Amino acid sequence: MKTVFKSVFAINSRKSFKAYMQRNLNLLKEISNQRLITQGTALHGHLIKKGISSEKYVAVKLLVMYLKCRKYGEINQMLKEFNGFNLVVYNCLIAANVEWGNLNEARRLFEEMPQRGEVTWTALVSGLLRYGRVDEALWYFERNPFRDVFSWTAMISGLVQNGLGLQAMKLFLRMLDSGVMPNNVTFTTFFKACADSADFGLGMSALALVVKVGFDESLPVCNSLISFSLKVGEINLARRIFDGMKERDVVSWTAILDAYVEMDSLEEARRIFDEMPERNEISWSAMIARYSQNGYAEDAVNLFHEMVQSGFRPNKSCFSCAISALASLEALQAGRNIHGHVIKIGIETDVFISSSLVDLYCKCKETGDGRRVFDLTKVKNVACWNSMVAGYSLNCQLEEARKLFDLIPCKNNVSWNCLIVGYLENEQFDKVTDLFNEMLLSGETPNKSTFSSVLRACSSLASLERGKVLHGKIVKHGFQYDIYVGTALISMYSKSGDIECSKQVFSRMPRKNEVSWAAMIQAFAENGFAEESLALFDEFEHSSSFAPNELILLAVLFSCSHCGLVDKGLHYFNSMEKIYGIKPTGRHYTCVVDMLSRSGRLSEAEKFITGMSCEHEVNAWVALLNGSRIYRDKIVAEKAAKKFSKMVEEKSEVYVMLSNVYASAGRWFDVLNTRKLMIEKGLYKGGGCSWIEERNHIHVFYCQDGTHIGSTEIYGVLQLLKSEM
Repeated sequence: MKTVFKSVFAINSRKSFKAYMQRNLNLLKEISNQRLITQGTALHGHLIKKGISSEKYVAVKLLVMYLKCRKYGEINQMLKEFNGFNLVVYNCLIAANVEWGNLNEARRLFEEMPQRGEVTWTALVSGLLRYGRVDEALWYFERNPFRDVFSWTAMISGLVQNGLGLQAMKLFLRMLDSGVMPNNVTFTTFFKACADSADFGLGMSALALVVKVGFDESLPVCNSLISFSLKVGEINLARRIFDGMKERDVVSWTAILDAYVEMDSLEEARRIFDEMPERNEISWSAMIARYSQNGYAEDAVNLFHEMVQSGFRPNKSCFSCAISALASLEALQAGRNIHGHVIKIGIETDVFISSSLVDLYCKCKETGDGRRVFDLTKVKNVACWNSMVAGYSLNCQLEEARKLFDLIPCKNNVSWNCLIVGYLENEQFDKVTDLFNEMLLSGETPNKSTFSSVLRACSSLASLERGKVLHGKIVKHGFQYDIYVGTALISMYSKSGDIECSKQVFSRMPRKNEVSWAAMIQAFAENGFAEESLALFDEFEHSSSFAPNELILLAVLFSCSHCGLVDKGLHYFNSMEKIYGIKPTGRHYTCVVDMLSRSGRLSEAEKFITGMSCEHEVNAWVALLNGSRIYRDKIVAEKAAKKFSKMVEEKSEVYVMLSNVYASAGRWFDVLNTRKLMIEKGLYKGGGCSWIEERNHIHVFYCQDGTHIGSTEIYGVLQLLKSEM
């Protein structure tokens, strides 16, 4: 600014008065825009000294400067220098009062004006619309004698800004009827109104008018047309407009990028992003957010680093997405680095960033740090509370999760689901059903996720009665045809032994995916219906539009294993890569080992394990060890136990199984040694338990258990039965 002042003072006003005045006016405009009142006062003094401050066009510029800087004393002094009414001065005063929010003063000035121009009317109408006073604005607009394209456009734009898209479209049609042709701003606003109202027909009918008036190559109009097309779901039209544009800016590119992002077509979105000649924070954030939300956490993080290195400043949304991606990767140190940066720029207490940070720390098993972030967030929304409850649940800190859950001021579906899933993942199935009942009593409506979780708990409890009651609630809430709820119902009924109900649910599902087919195939297998299981797989291959995936082929192998169809199972396993193009995983190999072990083909199972092309699963050796116990093959059992113990040294199951194999062979000395080794390692086998459901209550019993409330009566009846026998 000092340099600019020097350049003004350096001009000889006598030799080049026109250049000198132009430089002063430009300088006044820059000072006004930046509100540099000190420099403005200095320039005013210079102009007084030169004797040109009283020139009307200079005085108006000075008045505008003082109005923008709100220097009321100087404003009053400047107004005294204007003799009588001046239309431009009044227009400046009205505009300033609108800017300050003094609408009543703006109206008073307007009413006392002896004459008004089109700028005056438009300024007042725009000001009233800006502050939501739509009825007053319409009153003045209807009385405006100078209704040109600018006043019509101001009124239409104001209606759109106030969420009155339908009224804006009607006013646009009135403007056309009056003979006034729209300009590019009018079209831009009109297409936004059509998009907000989802009026595809009216928007499309205006396309011909755009061409007729000659704005079909206008950049703002084309951008608004792209946004309109995307809002009403016409992706192809948006792409045709984009491809036909001779000139594009960052708004055009970002709009078409966002279209493919919304369609989850990430490859095409990334291709467009890479082609963009210019990017802004919105385009970077859109791409990073979609990568993060669709499970491509590493791509999201890499793109975030690229954004920062390119000199762009991430916004709050971008930081939040990057932290969420790091949480998925459990990248604690990188997350701490970003946390430090958001503290440095002062946005760490933003609720969206703090929620992401809580999620990050909890997923990295640092719930203490997560709780500190949570406690420092002054204004918490329900998402922030839910993040902390979910974090405690994830880390098996269910007491803390429950305490915090009870403190949530306004719970939603997600709040309840976070705690329900926590109990479910920690196998506290009774608490899942209790919490679900509590949720219903609170008046909160369960969603599909809630029902799926509670059905899983009923499956684990094999609680058919509870499952049926829950099925009734699902029908009542209208979720019986949902694909995920239906799949959970199939599993619940099959694990409770009611295969007929599983079949009914499956047959009534209007839409099925690979998971539902796999659940039904496995349901048949688990209940001993091998032929039906494999027949359903054949039906799946011939009638569904899906190709078999890993999950379905695993269910088929499971079916063959549990029903003794070894040769058929080996045929399906050998077909995985050759016919279906699926590389077997450790779970598929384990299923084949179990299948061979169950049928007594132990040496073949052992060779199969050692020849596995992928990493051995612990369960593969467990299956072989269990088969050795059944067929009393102590040599294979010892080999399997040795391998198993190397992989999992602190598990009691391996020693119990080996002990049972020795007992079956009568090698009691080896049994004693195995048990002794367990004691030395501090390993104990938990007692086996069984349960029954009676009057919607689960009763659990352990061997020689005396803790049950009715144990005295139970043992009394048992003794009576023994004496009778």
